[in-house]
Amino acid sequence: MNEFTATVTQRSQVTIPAQVRRVLGIGPRDKVAFTIENDTVRLRPAAFTLESVFGSIGPSAQPEDFDRILEEAKEAKALRTIRGMEA
Repeated sequence: MNEFTATVTQRSQVTIPAQVRRVLGIGPRDKVAFTIENDTVRLRPAAFTLESVFGSIGPSAQPEDFDRILEEAKEAKALRTIRGMEA
């Protein structure tokens, strides 16, 4: 087992050693998750964040009619509410 030492700064920040970053496969702007179990803290790459998927889906080929989409959503919600009241 390898052990690495790092210093906590005045702002409570720690630099993750390069060997640890390589093992975890993380780089600048990646997110990490801490798990605390009894007196042990584990560090792992965060599985999913909005930032990690931002831009992964391109825009649609045509402009969206958001007013129409909003109206359809309101109508669908109203129908669900009415059905719930009838039950």
